[in-house]
Order: sequence, then structure tokens, then C-alpha cells
Amino acid sequence: MTDVSPPAGGRTGSGRLVTGVAWAVLLLGVWLWGRESDPAGAASRPATGDMAAAGRPPDVRLPPAHRPLGDARPERVDIPGLGLRAPVVPSGLDGDGAIEAPSFADADTVGWYADGTTPGAAGTALLVGHVDTETRPAVFHELSTLEPGETIRVVRADGETARFTVDDIRVLDRDGFDARQAYGPRAAGRAELRLITCGGTFDPAGGGYSANVVVSAYLTGTEPGTEPGTEPGTEPGTEPGTEPGTEPGTEPGTEPGTEPGAGQDAGPDAGTGTASGAHA
Repeated sequence: MTDVSPPAGGRTGSGRLVTGVAWAVLLLGVWLWGRESDPAGAASRPATGDMAAAGRPPDVRLPPAHRPLGDARPERVDIPGLGLRAPVVPSGLDGDGAIEAPSFADADTVGWYADGTTPGAAGTALLVGHVDTETRPAVFHELSTLEPGETIRVVRADGETARFTVDDIRVLDRDGFDARQAYGPRAAGRAELRLITCGGTFDPAGGGYSANVVVSAYLTGTEPGTEPGTEPGTEPGTEPGTEPGTEPGTEPGTEPGTEPGAGQDAGPDAGTGTASGAHA
């Protein structure tokens, strides 16, 4: 696969162009990664078919692409349609040339191929995750149920959230696997994203799956970063129900710095130096 060219504008996190040879090795690594399985669970996993019908349904209207961003490492991926919110860690290639996905002990974590493109920058960024473990579903178990038009958000270290729109979902058999089609750019000059996990049929004897699920998405916007649990558009540190710019604990209609009750008629204890109702 040494003739596979790098994606247009593809850059590493340090700004180096991905060479044709390096890109070819990467594609092989993703293909090999699809063979990975949890050895302890090989005998216990059911041999299931494709998890969902994948592909692009007709008449899906997609938004225009947003201009690519600069480089910034990803920290979290959110997929609202799946209720997924997962941390992202950098990954490289293992000794076999496969992308080193997070361990099965961290099966709810997503791996980002750190020698490739950063999500949001021009080129194709790769995120990988397990579909299951010996005992339970993993982070990308429902990945194949996504549909074109759905949103994927990647929170970046520079404080921006890159918003991607899904435009293709495929379950690609390992027989006749076309790496360029799966992982190459779908349109020149765009910031693209691939989310990859295992799919197809699990082979207990071989200890791997027969296919890869590949979700393609492209950058369609950005959102400012928000603190965890804060609704978009709410200033950090603002108490629920409090207008922005109002000091916490201030009664509605009271100017900042004014003691609660100030401006009301003085009671019988006014001027005595003793607060009415005060306790010793």
C-alpha cells in the first residue's frame, strides 16, 4: 500500500506533513487494529452479524463545511445522539504497526492517532475505540447506529469545540478492504474526522472481527468551550436563575453591595446598636 497518498493538507500535531509511506503504514495499522480483540473474551463473545445497516440514506441535506482550524490536541468527544461523552487520549502504533487503542481496562476511552491530523485541522483525523470487552459494551458499541446529519463534538485543548457533521457510515469487510476509500479525504481542503471500531462478525477461533465500522464526518462549525455541567451561553460561575453580572446571593432588584433589607423602614431597635432578632 506504499502508493497511498496522504490526505490533502494532512498535518501532524507538530505541523509536519504526513509522508506517503507514513500514511500507508497508518492505513495498514488501522486495518490491523480491526483484528484486535480481548483475548480473555474470545471464547465467550457471540458471533454476531453487522450491528446496523450503514450507509448514506437519500435526500439528506448537509450543512456547508467550515474552514479548518489550527492544531490543538483533542480532550473529549461528545456524540449527543448516542449519549456518549468520552475522554480522548493520544495513541501511536504498536510493534505490529497497528494503532494502539486504549487498553480494555479503559474501554470507555477513545484513542486519537497523535502522529496524524488533529481534529478540526485540515486533513483526516482518526479516533479509535473498542466496540466491546469480555463482559460489556465499550465506548463505540453503538457507533454503527449513527446517521448522516448527526453531530459529533470534539473538545480541544485550545478551548474551542469543533463541531462535525456525519456524512457517511460504512461497515467495511476485511476481504477486499479499500484503505483509501475508508480513511482518505472525501473532499480536498476540509477538516475531516473518522471514528473507527470493530464490526461485522466476531470469529471466536480467530479472535477478531470480520470488518471495521467507519464513521466519516466533516467540520461544520465551532463552539466556545464551557465548564462541565454549564449550559451553552451561561457565564462560568453564574448560579442557576441568576442574571449574568449579578453577585451570587444578591436578592432580585437589590443593587450589588447593598445589604438585604436595606432601604426598608427602620424597626423599633433602630439606633440602639442591637440588631433586631440577633442571637448572642
